[in-house]
Amino acid sequence: MPPKSKKKVAKEVADAAAAEGPPAKKGKKAEADEGEEATPKKGKGKKKAEENGDGDKKKVVIPTMTLDEQDFSSSAKTKAGLDWNLKISSWNINGIRAWLGKEGTAYIEKEAPDVFCVQETKCSLDKMPDTVNVDGYHAYWSSGETEGYAGTGMYCKEKPIEVTYGIGVDKHDKEGRVITAEFEKFYLVTAYIPNAGRGLTRVDYRTKEWDVEFQAYMKKLDAKKPVILCGDLNVAHLDIDLKNPKTNKKNAGFTPQEREGFTNLLNEGFVDSFRLLYPDLEGAYTFWAYFMNNRAKDVGWRLDYFVMSERLTDNLCDSIIRKFVQGSDHCPIVLFLNM
Repeated sequence: MPPKSKKKVAKEVADAAAAEGPPAKKGKKAEADEGEEATPKKGKGKKKAEENGDGDKKKVVIPTMTLDEQDFSSSAKTKAGLDWNLKISSWNINGIRAWLGKEGTAYIEKEAPDVFCVQETKCSLDKMPDTVNVDGYHAYWSSGETEGYAGTGMYCKEKPIEVTYGIGVDKHDKEGRVITAEFEKFYLVTAYIPNAGRGLTRVDYRTKEWDVEFQAYMKKLDAKKPVILCGDLNVAHLDIDLKNPKTNKKNAGFTPQEREGFTNLLNEGFVDSFRLLYPDLEGAYTFWAYFMNNRAKDVGWRLDYFVMSERLTDNLCDSIIRKFVQGSDHCPIVLFLNM
């Protein structure tokens, strides 16, 4: 096939962005998408602005901290008192080239996870920078057909038994959203779940097609050995999982259909590891929109999860959020297990 023109490539990226939102939104006027807080409409007054987290723009709740200023150690144990011996980290990095420019791999060195999963790499395999490689890790990548859109990756200290890409359904797998690694005792799935889109243009695809077939994929794996799912699942499941639930019920990431899809997954023998340990903890967010100083004010959403087979709950030591780690509009999450 002849190479695509720059104009055609640009159109493909634009079409993808229209469905799932622009790759980065840095200005005040950026539209709400991908679980972001809705921007208040003009003329609605101070109360409306405050509901959407846009009141005091100077208020700082999350201070800026360097990696050296943060403590990455853990003494977590299982309920039976067993020390953790497996650490898995996951992070939506919002573009791997931008992330690398912000010394993203320095986080891997500090955290030192056994497996590190990334989502939204926005980079085709043939354009992946050499600097993505990290000593001591085997790296695996999946990209979509459209450059600058979706994509996932996985770094593993131990080489998996097998690594597969997608869920075996062509219409879903063309966007590079899923990588599965098989280890001796479990499967690890990292996923960047499709967004319902601005104006909910993809909500039917997300909930009636993707959620149904992804759930079937998870059940198929779980029938063989326990499964750990991590990544940006693009849904705030409970009211407690975002700052302003009342004003976001019709926004992508918090519609009844998306929340029900996540509930349906849990009902098939899986658990949300974080809420299992911290059922009532407020302010536990993993994503903050770039606009209106939302991160500093901690006006966020919990969109990133470790979901695991119920029979792994006795292996669970801790599930935490690294909210002070910068480098994306999401922060890393970490799972500690005794396996």
